[in-house]
Amino acid sequence: MRYIPEVSDADWSTRHSVLTTARRTAALLNVLADDRPDPGHVASVLLEYGEAGPIELGPDEVDEMRVAAALLRQVFAAATADEAALVLNRLLREHTGPLRLTSHGGTTPWHAHIDRDDDAPWAEWLLASSCMALAVLLWDLQRPPGRTCASGSCRNVFVAQGSGPERRYCSRRCATRERVAAHRGRHSAGGSGDAAQGPA
Repeated sequence: MRYIPEVSDADWSTRHSVLTTARRTAALLNVLADDRPDPGHVASVLLEYGEAGPIELGPDEVDEMRVAAALLRQVFAAATADEAALVLNRLLREHTGPLRLTSHGGTTPWHAHIDRDDDAPWAEWLLASSCMALAVLLWDLQRPPGRTCASGSCRNVFVAQGSGPERRYCSRRCATRERVAAHRGRHSAGGSGDAAQGPA
């Protein structure tokens, strides 16, 4: 079960913005993609994104979070806003409760929840809070709220936001690796072609 800390209004708004929540979702999906994610590593991501410690996750809780993460990955895999909206509508219909406001008994500022209880299990909280944040981003940007890394050797997801060209890679590292591989591929193909055109 989750521990709900008492926090100030200013601290709350920074830690629980829609964008921060969406980025936390991506970070959790990435760590939960491992075949056997370490509960301590999952807890460290939660702490990094503002959840209060101590956080002790058991293997069963992490397994349930992995199921939720697999469902959420479908949003990041959507190619269009329409596809992402279809996935989000299904997840909202099948896995969340009605929209409600809570202050966790006066310990936090008022905020929206769509999990079924203030002390919902981690997996339900992950799915509900993530769906809400990703739905708001889709609504705001009118495009898929996230993407799966275009690198064939990477399974990471990331939040797509901001102006400019749409990102294809989760990190500069993946983008650089793919550019280097493409460059080597072009030179390798060109080199063999030059050899074939040489003197007989």
